[in-house]
Amino acid sequence: MIRKSVLSLLFLVLLGNATTALAQTENDYVKTDKDKFQDHFYEALKQKGIENYDKAILALEKCLKLEPENATVHFELGKNYLALKKYSNAQTAFEKATQIDPTNKWFWIGIYDVNYATKDYLGAIPTINKLISFDPKFKEDLTSLYMNTAQFDKALALINELNETVGKSDRRESYKIQILSQGKYQNAEIQNLLEQIKKNPKEESNYVNLIYFYSKNNEIDKVLETARQLETAIPTSEWAQVSLFKFHIENKDGDKAVKAMNIVLASAKIDSKIKHRIFNEFLIFVNSNPQYESEVEKAIGYFDADSEIDVSKEVGKYYHSKKEWAKAIKYYELSNSKSEKIDVENNLLLLQAYTDMNQFDVVLRKASDLIDFFPNQPQFYYFSGLAYNQLKQFKKATEVLEMGMDFVVEDRKLEINFNIQLGEAYNGLGNNSKKEFYFSKANQLLKNK
Repeated sequence: MIRKSVLSLLFLVLLGNATTALAQTENDYVKTDKDKFQDHFYEALKQKGIENYDKAILALEKCLKLEPENATVHFELGKNYLALKKYSNAQTAFEKATQIDPTNKWFWIGIYDVNYATKDYLGAIPTINKLISFDPKFKEDLTSLYMNTAQFDKALALINELNETVGKSDRRESYKIQILSQGKYQNAEIQNLLEQIKKNPKEESNYVNLIYFYSKNNEIDKVLETARQLETAIPTSEWAQVSLFKFHIENKDGDKAVKAMNIVLASAKIDSKIKHRIFNEFLIFVNSNPQYESEVEKAIGYFDADSEIDVSKEVGKYYHSKKEWAKAIKYYELSNSKSEKIDVENNLLLLQAYTDMNQFDVVLRKASDLIDFFPNQPQFYYFSGLAYNQLKQFKKATEVLEMGMDFVVEDRKLEINFNIQLGEAYNGLGNNSKKEFYFSKANQLLKNK
């Protein structure tokens, strides 16, 4: 019984000693700096994750007290300052990170993010050049920076380099169009295209772009020379037909010239200036080779959608200048039939051509109709009066001519013609006084020219 009590007492003493020893061990444990750093760092990540950026920054500052040269901590500080739009602080933090470890591309990306957020495109250029050393793909960003800082010569050179090394992109092509809209950069691009043709003579787009610039500068001889080079390099090219057409015309091979011309005129790739040049050359060819005249009207059909030039009228003018009135009339009439609107110039030319053909009944009918549409246009009254005189309807001639004279304003030649026709009309009516009056007035106007 006594032994049992002694054993119990001994157990309690040992238990008490063990408990005391354990308590002392726990109280004596102190966290190392490494542990504290980890705690603060994880706290910072947690607070950033829930967008408590200010608290994240406080935790990171505690980390820096323990490890002031820790690049990752400075990087994380930069990200939190950036989220708060404290760009100056973010810039400083990212720069410190790169100073400690310049081999980490993400630290440089942090600086680039600040540059971009603050639209400091000029400052971003050295940053992106550093990133290019890590990954050449950042050259794409450099093209945008050159554009944003108006360094178009550098942008153009880089775009051409990337087009050659990695292929074209829609964004770069858009930039290139923007740059080349400024004429001073076109010579540099022309030189680039010439070099590209030497390197890769089978790439049609380089010839086409070169032709575009030459055409824009109205250097038609260079256009044709480039087309000849293209025809040699790529005979199946539609652009090559420009050169082939010229060749066939020079060799007076009308059938082949027509075939080449039709391919050119039907092409959506070929500039309208070139099409007009081709067509005009064919028109001259037809003048001495009339057996191909039927092809002219067919060719005109390709220009129906051309809102800038009425090709039918231009063909009429061509024959008009050669005094081939019947042919001129044919194409003036064709122009009228294709247009929903009445072209005053075309109809005046048409009336003149009918006049020179002595078809005064047609002149009278057409001029009278045109007066109804254009009651203030004096030329139509003049042609109507002239036609009445030629048809010996002198009374009607005086009426229409006197009416039309009221609309003549600052056009001495037309005024002279009106007076001459009025003199002719009154002469036909036997009214000598008025005849002399109008002839005298016409002479006076001629002397005062």
